Amino acid sequence: MSLYYKLSILMGFVVVVSNFLVQFPVQFLGLNEILTYGAFSYPITFLITDLANRAYGKVVARKVVYVGFVIGILLTLLVSTNFDDLISIRIAVGSGAAFFVAQNLDVQIFDRLRKKKWFIAPLTSSTIGSITDTFLFFSIAFYATEIPWITLALGDLVVKLLITLTMLIPFRLLLNKIRDYTQNSTLKA
Repeated sequence: MSLYYKLSILMGFVVVVSNFLVQFPVQFLGLNEILTYGAFSYPITFLITDLANRAYGKVVARKVVYVGFVIGILLTLLVSTNFDDLISIRIAVGSGAAFFVAQNLDVQIFDRLRKKKWFIAPLTSSTIGSITDTFLFFSIAFYATEIPWITLALGDLVVKLLITLTMLIPFRLLLNKIRDYTQNSTLKA
C-alpha cells in the first residue's frame, strides 16, 4: 500500500477518534471546564497533511484531506452522532467545517513555506491550522449552549499547540523516510 493511501486512511481514523473524544471533558485536576480528550489526538491530522504535502505537494495533500474528510464525516455520523441530540449534530457539522477549512489552510501555508528550514512549514501551518480549527469547531458546536465553549477552546488550543511542537519530532524522523514525489508524482493530476 502506498504512502498516499496509508495517510488517507490514517487521516480518516484520526478524525473519527478525535470527533468521539471531543465529547468528553478531561475529568481530573479540575480540567473538565477547559479541556477535552480530542485535543490530544486531533493535532496528528496536521502531521498527516504535512507529510503528504512534503512527499507529494499540495495537490495530493488536498486529496488526502478530502479522503480523510469523507471517511471522517461518514464514520463520525455512523459512530458518534446521536441524531436526537442537537449538540451531537452540531459537533459533527462543526468538526466537518473546521476540519475542511483548517486543513486546506494548512496545505496552502505549508506549500508556501516548504523551501524554508525543515521545521518552519509544519510548525507555522499546523499552528495557524490549529487556531483556525479550534475556534471554528467550538463556536459551531457549542455557541449559545451552556457548555463553556470559550474556555474549552482555549484549553484545547493550548494542548494542541504543545502537541504541534511535539509533532515536529515524528515529522523530522519521518521526513528522512519519505521520498519527495513532487517532481514525478503520478498522483499529482
